[in-house]
Amino acid sequence: MTTEEILIQRYGVLLSLHDCAELFCRSAEGLRVTLSGNNEFANRLRPAKVKIGRRILFKASVISRILDEAPAQ
Repeated sequence: MTTEEILIQRYGVLLSLHDCAELFCRSAEGLRVTLSGNNEFANRLRPAKVKIGRRILFKASVISRILDEAPAQ
């Protein structure tokens, strides 16, 4: 199974801010602050961001690509 398939199976095609923050080991507020800044992580995450009304959601396909490209720790 690919990372994208795992994310879609667990969260669906769109992840909530809370789900995305959990994947990146951050709080939801911390992720929101990161996205408002001008840094490499925010620049990579912004293309995944979709706003529906007041809700901020993230595309599982882009999130999986970011996770796959991340260096192993």
